[in-house]
Amino acid sequence: MGRKVRVVPDTNILISAIGFGGKPREILKLVLDKKIKAISSYTLFAEFNDVISKKFPKLTSELDRIQKHFRKNMEIVKPSQGIHTLQDEPDNRVLEAALEGNCGYIITGDNDLLNLKIYKNIVILKPDDFLANIQNLILSD
Repeated sequence: MGRKVRVVPDTNILISAIGFGGKPREILKLVLDKKIKAISSYTLFAEFNDVISKKFPKLTSELDRIQKHFRKNMEIVKPSQGIHTLQDEPDNRVLEAALEGNCGYIITGDNDLLNLKIYKNIVILKPDDFLANIQNLILSD
C-alpha cells in the first residue's frame, strides 16, 4: 500500500462539510474512512471555532465534540516558518499547514488560494476538482 494522499482541507471546506454536505462532506468522509490524510494546525482550528461561533451559533454547543473528532482523525502540525505570499493573512496559514504537513493538495473554495493553482508543488483545488482527480490515486492505494 502506498503513502496516503495528504491534504489540508481549508476551514471553508470543513464548515461546508458539517453545515451543508455535498462535495465537502464527501471529502470529510474520505478522511474519516482513512482513504486520505487530513492535515491542520491549531491556528486553522481556532479559525474554524471563530467562524462556527459567529455564523452558526447553534453549533457552538457541539464545538468541543467536533474538535475532538477532528483531532482524532487529522494530523495537527505546528508550522515552523511563516509565509506571507497572499494579501489575506489567514490564507497564508493554510499554505503554512500544507507545507509543514508535506501535503500534495489544499482543498478550498477561497479564490485567492485557488488562483495560485500550485504552491511549492502543492496543488490547490476546489472540492469537485479534487474528488475528480483523486479517485485514481485512492483506488490504486
